[in-house]
Amino acid sequence: MKKILLAILSITAIVNADVTNIVVDKTFLSKPIKIIDIRTPAEWAQTGIIKGAYTITFFNEKGEVNTDAFLAKLRKVVKPNERFALICRTGNRTTMVSEYLSNEKDYNVINLKGGMMKLIQDGYKPVPYRALKS
Repeated sequence: MKKILLAILSITAIVNADVTNIVVDKTFLSKPIKIIDIRTPAEWAQTGIIKGAYTITFFNEKGEVNTDAFLAKLRKVVKPNERFALICRTGNRTTMVSEYLSNEKDYNVINLKGGMMKLIQDGYKPVPYRALKS
């Protein structure tokens, strides 16, 4: 299933590429744009998150996707036509997901290339991730 979705997302990205791609840096974080961190809870716990970022997993630890659940959570955070940014570990997942959201769901997405690893490498200090109690 993961391979099929990745193939579809990759083909979509090639055919309809219309996403803003920005190499992430600390100055971008000062902009008033919502950032959605699509990594897994284990990744958030390992490195921390960007202060103020929204944590909404796209691929789970097994690489599985529940697009309906992701989109339902995203709609609670992002208004129609609102510009927002996606971040993951290195930018690979956000490249695919941002293309999907832009081309298939008409979202106004910024793909933060380089991801959290680039930010941390550049000296950014993430805040600790605190999981919500169920």
